[in-house]
Amino acid sequence: MLFDKFQAMADFQTELSRRDVKPFGAITDEVISATEGVVQGRRVILAGTNNYLGLSYDPRCIEASQAAAAQWGTGTTGSRLANGSFAEHVALEAEMADFYGVGQAIVFSTGYAATMGMCATVAGPDDVILLDADSHSSIYSGVKLSGAEIIRYRHSSPDDLAKRLRRLGDRAGRTLVIAEGIYSMLGDVAPLQEIAAIKREYGAYLLVDEAHSMGVLGETGRGAAQAAGIEDDVDFIVGTFSKSLGAVGGFAISRHAILDTIRYCIRAYIFTASSSPSVVASVRQALRIVREEPERRERLWDNATRLYNGLRELGLPVGPAVSPVVAVEFTDREQAIAAWYQLFDSGVYVNLVVPPASPSTNFLLRNSMSAAHTPQQIDHIITAYRGLLDAGLATPKTAA
Repeated sequence: MLFDKFQAMADFQTELSRRDVKPFGAITDEVISATEGVVQGRRVILAGTNNYLGLSYDPRCIEASQAAAAQWGTGTTGSRLANGSFAEHVALEAEMADFYGVGQAIVFSTGYAATMGMCATVAGPDDVILLDADSHSSIYSGVKLSGAEIIRYRHSSPDDLAKRLRRLGDRAGRTLVIAEGIYSMLGDVAPLQEIAAIKREYGAYLLVDEAHSMGVLGETGRGAAQAAGIEDDVDFIVGTFSKSLGAVGGFAISRHAILDTIRYCIRAYIFTASSSPSVVASVRQALRIVREEPERRERLWDNATRLYNGLRELGLPVGPAVSPVVAVEFTDREQAIAAWYQLFDSGVYVNLVVPPASPSTNFLLRNSMSAAHTPQQIDHIITAYRGLLDAGLATPKTAA
């Protein structure tokens, strides 16, 4: 039957329905601050929101959003190519281009649309796309639409990338290499210096998705490419406004003037209503804060280090290095689900990640740190994880 493919998910939802609160789609009743909320009646620390700089609740961003709604209305009711290009959209594109030190930028309604749209458009039927095996769903969705030959290279493996480019011969010059800055599940950073060197050697093109690294890495917050010192080697950068900038929307920038022509070929841009002016205004304000308050990144990394080291000292299986994304891996599904519920009961809301969303067959409790978290909140999170060990719902690596 047509619906047979959904049965496994239906069974999983039935399994979760034994409790009033579900790990997927739990309803937030009230937002108290950037790091606290009431989720289905329980006050919790929000430790899975990707609100890296804490700007979703910044009063300056809220004020800018309210003023824009009063001036421009609640929505554009059209795409950028029809009636949906407002002065605010054009101003934000100019500011994004200036932030990255390039001449071209495109603003999209969502980060998913930005990444999917660019990946579907830049390479075509006569081209090749080489993408990291652990790429985000938006990347996979986009490349499937491109018509290009799609080849995966092993996650963060420059050697495997070089081998596959070498095999392409002259076709390497028509190849788009795709990598992410920070990978969203385990928080590891791509080896962009090595990837850029290989890209130069074979004459390929490079697209970097900075969704989880824009505002987080780099001297001025431009992301992993800036931190690696290889921005001149990156042909396209895509990202989102829904993480560090605390809003919704996405962007693409390029040092190639052709980007302004490419925008008229991106179906995800052409056939989508543009972002509401209130959202664009809050993003513009958030971008100013990113530029003017680098101490927020410092606090973010202090908080990430505090949580990562605390969980590692408990012996929990965390990711390979300190990152604002701190994930704890489980091999048993029932244990992972029970652990999520106990954390929630302890006043900590994190993300439960199950295959195929996780990068392996394991299950994850995924934490994302914010500059707005206090040391006391992070210690509470660590204490809640210690409770998992006491309850036998997690196994220290040393005991494995």
